Amino acid sequence: MSWENLVRKVEPYTAGEQPKDRTVIKLNTNECPYPPAPAVKTALDILRNETPDLRLYPDMDASMLVESIAACYHVNPEQVFTGVGSDDVLSMSFLTFFTNGRKILFPDVTYSFYDVWADLYRIPYALVPLREDFTIDPENYIPGSTAYAGDAPCTANGGYLLEKGCGGIVFPNPNAPTGVELPLDAIERIVSANRDCVVIVDEAYIDFGAASAQALIDRYDNLLVVQTFSKSRAMAGMRIGFALGQEKLIRCLKDVKFSFNSYTMNLPSILLGTAAVKDDAYFHETTKKIVRTRERFKKQLRALGFEFPDSMTNFVFVRHPEMSGKELFLKLRERKIIVRRFDRPRIDDYLRITIGTDEQMDAVITALKEILC
Repeated sequence: MSWENLVRKVEPYTAGEQPKDRTVIKLNTNECPYPPAPAVKTALDILRNETPDLRLYPDMDASMLVESIAACYHVNPEQVFTGVGSDDVLSMSFLTFFTNGRKILFPDVTYSFYDVWADLYRIPYALVPLREDFTIDPENYIPGSTAYAGDAPCTANGGYLLEKGCGGIVFPNPNAPTGVELPLDAIERIVSANRDCVVIVDEAYIDFGAASAQALIDRYDNLLVVQTFSKSRAMAGMRIGFALGQEKLIRCLKDVKFSFNSYTMNLPSILLGTAAVKDDAYFHETTKKIVRTRERFKKQLRALGFEFPDSMTNFVFVRHPEMSGKELFLKLRERKIIVRRFDRPRIDDYLRITIGTDEQMDAVITALKEILC
């Protein structure tokens, strides 16, 4: 037998393209178009003068960062978990909480890393269809309702049959790549109806106008809220994510994290992340600027005949009835504008366009006018 027969094989997540050509208008990975907070640059200058500290292992609890997040979100430090980007936090959460052999549930159109982690950790799952308008139907996640998907045919591990009830639930809010928000009362209905499993709300895009489920964590010990510094805080390159939940949930996550790698958060990320959290005025100024650009861009898209669900994120998810998504994608690329297209059922005619600066979005509109005329 070859060693290759013993290798764990998974279909990896496909990340957005990172072009080396800096003249390209890059609107495919939902990065912030503005630099990090000025306080981050100040902290970076201080770090340059303290490079001897890099010879030491970082604080395994990332206490400085945890305390700043706790203060910002008005929770106890014991309610905060940090990781190397929200992907790391989510991966650890799958490994920690989705272990009972039951299917976990997540939408059929959603963040495409969820099924990768499920396959990697051998977690059975069921894809729960979104409505035609791309909204999440809470009834699909309520045990005992006629729409409940917990006993739907499993889409992983060869149709593995399981007892009634799901092993956990995860979904982004607002959803990705659609940008659609699920109201807080609907989230609470899902969480309250599934007290025997953990519900993870992935809030990577929460800072652009949607309501955070953080408001519910004191009421529900089975709710984990995950956020990131990559979008609204303009620090995708530093890889900082965090989770908020009740202390028992966070302790469970830490036990798994410290069994996996005690030193996941490096010293520069701790220092610069702390500075970013403390510069609250810049954070709010930046998110408001992106929201204003998004709303202006929506009006321009409607005038060109585009169709899209209402976005509460830093991107829009659009299609045009007169041209395929693939053709639009390629024609924009010819004009050195890169957006994201997912070659998957239901959404292959849609493009996800990140909101950049006003100048970048004007360039997109000019290009779209040329393409459609």
